[in-house]
Amino acid sequence: MAAERVVLLARASGATAMLYHALAAHFDVQVVLEDPPPTMQLLRSRIRRLGLWRVLGQVLFQVCVARPLAKRSKERVQAILRSTGTSQAPIPAAIPHRVPTVNGAACHTLVQRLAPRVVVINGTRILKGATLKAIGVPVLNTHVGITPRYRGVHGAYWALVNDDRAHCGVTVHLVDEGIDTGGVLHQAVIDPGPADDFSTYPVLQIAVGCPLMVQAVREAMDGSLRLVNGTPDSGRWYHPTLGEYLRHRLRKGVR
Repeated sequence: MAAERVVLLARASGATAMLYHALAAHFDVQVVLEDPPPTMQLLRSRIRRLGLWRVLGQVLFQVCVARPLAKRSKERVQAILRSTGTSQAPIPAAIPHRVPTVNGAACHTLVQRLAPRVVVINGTRILKGATLKAIGVPVLNTHVGITPRYRGVHGAYWALVNDDRAHCGVTVHLVDEGIDTGGVLHQAVIDPGPADDFSTYPVLQIAVGCPLMVQAVREAMDGSLRLVNGTPDSGRWYHPTLGEYLRHRLRKGVR
């Protein structure tokens, strides 16, 4: 086991790149990228859980709002990266290993061979108990929401919708078999401004979360991890539908 080796177990994304560069400045980081599930498989799963019409509304939101916002917000994203000293530069092509799923034997064997002191995940499938057991070291996650009040997705957006800026932020937590239910290690709030929107909230959150994750990894390595109290209430949040987004945009000005 390398003295300060971290495995970043993730899916390719801007957030994963930000975490990689933050961690690589301090540790020996090995990257394992998980293949995303087929789109139709993902949609069928959501429909079984949420119903056809809600999922259709979520798809319309992605097509009509989220993607255009992401294109228009590129300059704001770059400004956030510059001001926070974070980077979305691609991970060097020679570094990542690839696996079809984090919950498969191939991933288990690979992580065991890499022998990290700590595993950091980002954007993967929910880790099953057998995967956590096979990894055998602390597994940490940066969640874009204050847990457990804003488990699930888009925690900053839903906090703003709920007029809850005091809980608009990011959490670094231990990973268990639940959905963002692991013990809280560090939390911080963000302060979105008029230039921010649905596509930039997560960038602000990860930028603030990167140094918290570096701190948590260091604590895991030296045995000083300590849990802190999260919010007293718990809720799981989902992708907004097109109708929900437009209603909150018109009534509350949440972009």
